[in-house]
Amino acid sequence: MRGIAYGGDYNPEQWPEETRREDLRLMREAGVNLVNVGIFGWVLMEPAPGAYEFGWLDEIVDRLHATGVQVGLGTPTAAPPAWFSRMHPSSLPVTREGHRIGVGGRESACPSSPEYRAATAGLATALAEHYAGHPAVALWHVHNEYGAPLGECYCETSVEAFRRWLRRAYLDLSSLNDAWGTTFWGQRYTAWEEIDAPRANHTVVNPAQRLDFMRFTSDEHLDCYRLQRDILRRITPSVPVTTNFMTTNCKSMDYWAWAREVDVVSNDHYLAAERPDNHINLAMSADLTRSLAGGPWMLMEHSTGAVSWQPRNIAKTPGEMRRNSLAHVARGSDSVLYFQWRASRFGAEKFHSAMVPQAGTDSRLWRDVKELGADLAKLSGVRGGSVRADVAIVWDWHSWWALELEWRPSIDLAYRERVDAYYEALWRSHVTVDFVHPTADMSGYRLVVAPSLYLLTEAGAKNLRRYVEAGGHLFVSYFSGIVDEHDTVHAGPYPGALRDVLGLTVEEFHPLREGETVALSPSARSEEALSEEALSKGAAPEEAHAGRVWSERVRPAGARALRAFAEGPDAGHPAFTRHDLGAGTAWYLATGVADPRPLLAEALDAAGVERPRDLPETLEAVRRAGHLFLINHGDRPVTVPGVTGSGVLDGVEYTGAATVPAGGVTVVREPPPGRG
Repeated sequence: MRGIAYGGDYNPEQWPEETRREDLRLMREAGVNLVNVGIFGWVLMEPAPGAYEFGWLDEIVDRLHATGVQVGLGTPTAAPPAWFSRMHPSSLPVTREGHRIGVGGRESACPSSPEYRAATAGLATALAEHYAGHPAVALWHVHNEYGAPLGECYCETSVEAFRRWLRRAYLDLSSLNDAWGTTFWGQRYTAWEEIDAPRANHTVVNPAQRLDFMRFTSDEHLDCYRLQRDILRRITPSVPVTTNFMTTNCKSMDYWAWAREVDVVSNDHYLAAERPDNHINLAMSADLTRSLAGGPWMLMEHSTGAVSWQPRNIAKTPGEMRRNSLAHVARGSDSVLYFQWRASRFGAEKFHSAMVPQAGTDSRLWRDVKELGADLAKLSGVRGGSVRADVAIVWDWHSWWALELEWRPSIDLAYRERVDAYYEALWRSHVTVDFVHPTADMSGYRLVVAPSLYLLTEAGAKNLRRYVEAGGHLFVSYFSGIVDEHDTVHAGPYPGALRDVLGLTVEEFHPLREGETVALSPSARSEEALSEEALSKGAAPEEAHAGRVWSERVRPAGARALRAFAEGPDAGHPAFTRHDLGAGTAWYLATGVADPRPLLAEALDAAGVERPRDLPETLEAVRRAGHLFLINHGDRPVTVPGVTGSGVLDGVEYTGAATVPAGGVTVVREPPPGRG
């Protein structure tokens, strides 16, 4: 496509002929150029086993092509027909508690079911052969949201598949027993057939077994995707293949592994409607998706207004849809697609917003849809462009899985809580962020932040050390580097995998009681550490920042203490440290402050990370492909100094400053370096 893709999921099978004809006219009016069709149409494409019917779909695809709208063609395998479930009842998933689910929803087939896999392969083959060479088909959209709502399945077929997965992973039982620590509680296995899925139990199940079952689950869904992808690639090699991720909101899929398997990374994102600063989570989702893609990506689904599944489905305010959509584009998306084109009159999502709402075209929402289409047509210059970040956050699904298993030192340990806190601090500091896997190349970043890295492999630990020794700055939050990939505590004092790079050990964890906080001492002068006398006395907390959830007995082993705990179980002991190692520096914060910005600022400054100091927190500023996106989430105009260039959306020439109206968006095409 030459410009930004604009459109969404299109379900014409729900509508009569006159509505479908109106849809084509309205798509032209709105500037729509891409729609996804067939996402949930399995029973219409295959009304009986092996009897494929595509005539109804041919008419729709041909009409879209004649209208100038390209098609993302769905393989509708997220919604098996009722006839399939009746013929293959063993394909219905089983919960951890042992309950087999019924039909009537979606994602109602076990990913390990051989009957399900055979049926999806047959359907993908028939679709690809039928539409091979069709000029409208620009993209294959496989399945829909793997992992939601179906993650793990505990049926007997899954158990057998899990055993096969374990055989490939460990080769022999001795290795598995060692990795799982089965000498604890007498759990040692003497035959593969003795191993079950980690079903619900009256006590805690082996955490290493739980962790491997999560890995197996992600891999099983990925195998289902690969099965269809390989068929589609073989028959239609020139058409890219993708499936829609849910990057920040899907815990069950390891998207670092998935990202390597798709031709283009695509993502679904929906606002947490009641969160007043939900645009920050939107930015985080976009940044994580761009990082998975290693560049431009596709926004496959978001909403024009309210969704339908949250406790309170709050509609977007005037201008919010535009801000949301352009923020995704600013952070790397080459598309703005919605669920869905026209609001349904029936079914579970009939109260979900759409591009054409229940109110029809005489509505504010429809006018906003048309205006956004005109805006996106002007932004073709950013398509394919990159976003530059000097700071990265370490993100690892395996650490997320492991941290939130049972019997951790505190129920308040939550992966997303810490990652969100640090991302928000950087966002409010106007710092653009990438995300990285613990083993990724980090050499291009001035600062790397690890907010929650409970699980860290030896390879990841060595990578972080190399990064610091080569001149990087690493900022680590509490309870990181504790266990390896099998949830086994690293040998030696905490934090085993990170104690050398951080230059300290932790003698004991001191989780705080619910609602309890501990003050920290004031900052030391930048050029020297707190004196031992100040540490022992616990400096006065006039600049205190309240620590929450956690406290630790930190013992420096090369690191310098910059702040101490001023109260609580570790009063007088280091809370915030700095360790110079090689050409770089590692920072450690041994508690959970609500706003880490003042402490992060010390690391940002030391790392030489430039960021604007005079912009309000409500102003989002991102650069992509020579374009400066200024998004005002506040209720007052904001004047941004130092802006020069041409306004892409408003046609204004800016010569030193730009005023962004309340709730508005300004995009400036900046002159090339050395000009203007």
